[in-house]
Amino acid sequence: MRIDNHKLIAECSAYDFKEALERKKTKSWLKSISAFANGNGGSLYYGIADDGNIIGLANVQSDAEFISEAIKVRIDPVPEFQLLPYTTNEGKSVLEVKVTAGSMTPYYYYFDGARTAFIRVGNESIPASSQQLLSLILKGRNSTYDSLVTSVRREDHSFIMLANTFKEQTHQPFNEKLLLSFGLVTTEGYLTNAGLLFADNCPVYQSRLFCTRWDGLEKDYAIGDAEYSGNLIMLLRNGVDFIKSFTNKGWKKLPNRRLNLPDYAERAIFEGLVNHFIHRDYTIYGSEVHLDIYDDRLVLTSPGGMYDGTLIQERDINTVGSCRRNPVIADVFAQLDFMEKRGSGLRKIQRESAMLPNYTEDMQPFFHSEGTQFSTIFKNVNYKKKSAPEESGLKSRPKSGLESGLKSNESTTLRILNLMAENSHITTVEIAQSLSLARSGIMKQIKKLKEDGLIERIGPDKGGYWKVLQTNPNPKQ
Repeated sequence: MRIDNHKLIAECSAYDFKEALERKKTKSWLKSISAFANGNGGSLYYGIADDGNIIGLANVQSDAEFISEAIKVRIDPVPEFQLLPYTTNEGKSVLEVKVTAGSMTPYYYYFDGARTAFIRVGNESIPASSQQLLSLILKGRNSTYDSLVTSVRREDHSFIMLANTFKEQTHQPFNEKLLLSFGLVTTEGYLTNAGLLFADNCPVYQSRLFCTRWDGLEKDYAIGDAEYSGNLIMLLRNGVDFIKSFTNKGWKKLPNRRLNLPDYAERAIFEGLVNHFIHRDYTIYGSEVHLDIYDDRLVLTSPGGMYDGTLIQERDINTVGSCRRNPVIADVFAQLDFMEKRGSGLRKIQRESAMLPNYTEDMQPFFHSEGTQFSTIFKNVNYKKKSAPEESGLKSRPKSGLESGLKSNESTTLRILNLMAENSHITTVEIAQSLSLARSGIMKQIKKLKEDGLIERIGPDKGGYWKVLQTNPNPKQ
């Protein structure tokens, strides 16, 4: 076979380049053989430099024999692979070692009594962590974490929330047989890990959701936070409620109706939450899903990268198939009509967001993954597009001198100072209502303003008033 091009594109998740065969440092390339077999497969190209330029090999036959023998001796179990020689138009020889994705994972690199399983992350082959190794073991057994059977008996737990949710969503009665068909209970009466995650009193420690509303664009100061633990249905509801409490739902008057102007598409956010609960790695003990809300974006982050080892930012989401880390959990959410059909959730997140009134192409949600986590980033379509009060359908109020020169994307701290400067007798409840934020978050913000010497409370909580000592929360800027 011949290669017509003089240069190939850069290394990626699917292949590596090797200028020459390193016979004395076999680990430098055998780790990639292990990683490809443990993942989606891939190829090593010998005779090609890192920049893609074709150098060529002096003796393809000898190199092929050495590679074949090294794989058989150092990789256990031996993966399926092919040795494919090529010749360029200039007569240069290139050797491709094509490794097939294995079904008997993990595939270990073995040397001096030590066994290491490697995985592919981007264009690197790295040792699998203990959690990733467990996932490979489960994959090799054709099993998943959520399908593993526990020693917990069915009679020790109730499923009232699951039953009520099923009836609400499907308008059908819930019966005990559904627990078995869903894969939550075995015929012997034991719960699976998925069963524990849907039980009313969920005992799985890592079934948690940490929510934070940050002031501004960075993780500098939290104006609202909550930590939830429990079954997956409860966590989903907690997440939705937190988002509703800390995001705005503006509107403006039209000639014959009112146009809603939410910061985010509710269904897209819901789809994102479901996606992170389904695909997160539950084998990482002490981990949790994170929900972070900033002024300009909302970020969902869960433990565990792409199940197939690829990086989502390098993929076309229109071609990403349904590769599920937790198929039992996914099936239950599908039965509850909580998720889009398999493999289309990411596309729906973008489609739903694109239907928002203030949406522009630069506001499209995007996804990012690493070897240990996956993130979904939603952009606030109303950021820097705040309408004037009379345009949004809200009652207008006179602007204070301090407020009149401010931009619409001012920080929560500055908005609190504005309100106090305008009305020194304003209550924390009124501030929270004006800013559409939780009172607990406002109280934390006010406490910090006092500590920073920006405000002072004159008199008692009832009957007193606020004194603004400094109107700029960042005097050094």
